[in-house]
Amino acid sequence: MELVSAGGSAWTTGGDGWERIHYPHAVKNANVLGMIDMRKCGVLLMVWGFVSAARSASAQLPQWIQVDSAGRSVSLDLEVRGNGPHGSATLAGYDHGGVQVVVPLGWTVKWTWVNHDSTASHSLVLMAEREKLPTEGGRPALENAMSRAVTAGLKPNQRDVTTFTADQAGWYWLLCGVPGHAIAGEWIGLKVDREAGGVSVNSR
Repeated sequence: MELVSAGGSAWTTGGDGWERIHYPHAVKNANVLGMIDMRKCGVLLMVWGFVSAARSASAQLPQWIQVDSAGRSVSLDLEVRGNGPHGSATLAGYDHGGVQVVVPLGWTVKWTWVNHDSTASHSLVLMAEREKLPTEGGRPALENAMSRAVTAGLKPNQRDVTTFTADQAGWYWLLCGVPGHAIAGEWIGLKVDREAGGVSVNSR
């Protein structure tokens, strides 16, 4: 058996003659891999390596994060739920900074935020990390990175869609601006990283 790469597909010879196999199928086939002539298929393996790395990175992101690498943008689906496991409301299932989203410098961030806590009003604002969490929300660290009614909060089932540019590297809190909510644990982290090659998450 012999495998030769050609423009997005692999051609392999077997008992029944030539057969066209798309790259993913060919590379996953252990029998084919064992017969690859590295001199002929070096380009094939290099291309598939890049594809595999990109798919692996995407597969590691939670469902509430969607990335458009070509458009240099990331979308966050952020749901607030009451009665979290640590006594506060949760944001995307996390509280007390249990997760940090890492975004490359200069990317566009869009969040779709929904209050699914039937017992309280909530909000969202991006604030720079300091020594202590604020008692209530204030001016956003990046332009437009805030929901409506930051301190009063939005009522149950209300939503907010906000887009901003991550144009300043640093560490930030995505927190509820309603007085007392952030210090109770309703926040997650966001890092704008000038060295990042793509979006990632860090668990804390």
